[in-house]
Amino acid sequence: MASILIVDDEAPIRTLLRRILEDDGHTVREAENGQIGLTLYREDPTDLVITDILMPERDGMEVTLALTQEFLDAKVIAMTGATGDQNFLNVAKLFGARRVIQKPFAVEEMRRLVRYTLEH
Repeated sequence: MASILIVDDEAPIRTLLRRILEDDGHTVREAENGQIGLTLYREDPTDLVITDILMPERDGMEVTLALTQEFLDAKVIAMTGATGDQNFLNVAKLFGARRVIQKPFAVEEMRRLVRYTLEH
């Protein structure tokens, strides 16, 4: 299956995503902020990055932009828990995210997004 990097400052979200993705047969690495996530990806690129947008130490917008500029084939799913404003998700798409998702998300919705993003 695929290698996936999860970048989120919330440990419970990383744990949930890890469980979902490992149950589906993927190899998962985690980073608690954008700076660590970029470092991990640069050292060993993954097939997919799932990043939160609002984080300390480089947010998901910066992560998405840096990855898609440095690695043309980087696949990124951006997510946010910010409510009431689709602007964060729209900007993430402009910065190169292949897909976006609002937190909280349904497990099956995340699985579909991951499958779709990896296939395209």
